[in-house]
Amino acid sequence: MADHSVEITEGCRLPVLRKNQVNEDEWPLAEILSVKDIQGKKLYYVHYIDFNKRLDEWVTPDRLDIKKLQFPKKEAKTPMKDGLPGSRPSSPERDVLILQKRKAESVSLATQVTAATPVPSLPSSTEASQASVYPAMRDSSFSIKSRDEHEPLTSLTTNGTTSIQRHLIPPQPGRKRKSCGGTDEMVKMFQNNSPRCSTIYLLPGEDSQDSSDGIPSAPRMTGSLVSDRSHDDIVTRMKNIDCIELGRHRLKPWYFSPYPQELTSLLILYLCEFCLKYLKSLKCLQRHLTKCNLRHPPGNEIYRKGTISFFEIDGRKNKAYSQNLCLLAKCFLDHKTLYYDTDPFLFYVMTEYDSKGFHIVGYFSKEKESTEDYNVACILTLPPYQRRGYGKLLIEFSYELSKVEGKTGTPEKPLSDLGLLSYRSYWSQTILEILMDLKSENGERPQITINEISEITSVKKEDVISTLQYLNLINYYKGQYILTLSEDIVEGHERAMQKRHLRIDPKCLHFTPKDWSKRGKW
Repeated sequence: MADHSVEITEGCRLPVLRKNQVNEDEWPLAEILSVKDIQGKKLYYVHYIDFNKRLDEWVTPDRLDIKKLQFPKKEAKTPMKDGLPGSRPSSPERDVLILQKRKAESVSLATQVTAATPVPSLPSSTEASQASVYPAMRDSSFSIKSRDEHEPLTSLTTNGTTSIQRHLIPPQPGRKRKSCGGTDEMVKMFQNNSPRCSTIYLLPGEDSQDSSDGIPSAPRMTGSLVSDRSHDDIVTRMKNIDCIELGRHRLKPWYFSPYPQELTSLLILYLCEFCLKYLKSLKCLQRHLTKCNLRHPPGNEIYRKGTISFFEIDGRKNKAYSQNLCLLAKCFLDHKTLYYDTDPFLFYVMTEYDSKGFHIVGYFSKEKESTEDYNVACILTLPPYQRRGYGKLLIEFSYELSKVEGKTGTPEKPLSDLGLLSYRSYWSQTILEILMDLKSENGERPQITINEISEITSVKKEDVISTLQYLNLINYYKGQYILTLSEDIVEGHERAMQKRHLRIDPKCLHFTPKDWSKRGKW
């Protein structure tokens, strides 16, 4: 369908032929991100609008519908104010902000001039972009923003929790809504006429550990490995590795990963499945395997049951392995950024054992010290092992570690689409398991608080509340907040638990938490 008389450039949009999940032809709108010429034949790298980036691909001209080509629109010039080019129309709020900013700048400038301190030159946007994409190129004087610099975003998120609390209970027509007394409500359960349906009463508690207004603080949207997306450019938007061979598997990467530039032109990138070292040819891999003594990830094996093992790896002691693991993981994680400084992190690698060794299945990383109670920074199940229950096993293991540490935990946000699905499923099954196991004592309805659910599961209270919202369990009835477990929810939970064969056995966990705050530089 391509008309060669029309030049298709980067930024153009047009329908592109692709196969959907049921192998049927469809023509979604796509944007051209790059064009390359191989032996006189043009190839176009396209991103399907409203589709995940992992579906981006190189396509041939015959898959393009040139009749519906949309050329990139020129950016409209900003209206001028007071004859100054590029100035936006004024508003009272903006004028006040500009005035405050100018005052702050004048004070800062006066201080610098008085002190006669030399002002270091700031890196250009190109240099900053390269520093984030290729961490090895970063200058020692260039530092990543600290968490304190992100505090305005945190306060905005925290203030926004009011809307979360307000939507916790659906509004009842013709009835005034009463305020809910914090997150530490008393839960009462009794059986309805149907033996497969139960109702839980939420009564205000007196020992709430939350803020005075009863509003739980929302989890931060910034974290150690969360990408701020400020350096997204045409390079990082495109996959740069075609194929990875890892042991007996060949993997097609989903996203960009900052492997060395000279490796991006290879048809296949070879990885040692035990030390994760990357090599450019099969011959190099074979030569490496004669010298590589590893048959399992470096570090301590802290869990083993059947063929499943978990290894704890210190990002400072095993830096090369940790960096190689991050490079591999970035091929399948889009919402996380990558730094070569792995010192502040612990990596927990899940493996499957056979006669040849311990083969990596997936992993999660966590900060040695987290002020926000994060128990996971990045989490990944490799594609050959997905949809087999390993993702939920990784999540369950992360919460088992939190139980041993005596803390509640939550994953860093934002989660990827697949990560969010896995966590929602795990939280739902874990909370429903507890609610359905409650038994009455002395003929009275069983009682439990949200704090107690959080303590039993080590799931943070905000995640407990969001899960109850997601399941649509909370209702307002006769002046009380109740959780209603319908027959459909009970049956769905039982079906899901029957399929969940892989579980963590706490008896097989040999883990002693360390107090990293007393260990100096770890």
